[in-house]
Amino acid sequence: MTQPAATPTVQRVDPKHRYEILVDGTTAGHTAYRDRDGQRVFYHTKIYDAFAGQGLAAILVQQALSDVRTSGKRIVPVCPYVAKFLKKHDEFADITDPVTPEILQWLDTLLPH
Repeated sequence: MTQPAATPTVQRVDPKHRYEILVDGTTAGHTAYRDRDGQRVFYHTKIYDAFAGQGLAAILVQQALSDVRTSGKRIVPVCPYVAKFLKKHDEFADITDPVTPEILQWLDTLLPH
């Protein structure tokens, strides 16, 4: 008999500039962001191999974007997964800004190479 899967939880971890998804208290993945002038710029989403294939990325991004809405910020989807998610979930279209060369240049100056 198998145990039912635990309900994953999502938490914002401001010092690390990311949202993490946890399953049974273990971090299963994250989506990373940086804030810029009222925008939350998402640039990377990762679900760790041990948790792949469980739909956790969609749960993580859905809750992260809902948190952005609550905070009054806008979404900039540099991360390909976040961009793909937004194409299927137009409920966030009203708070989504396009990725511009200026944003990409700004992000490039912040992130380690």
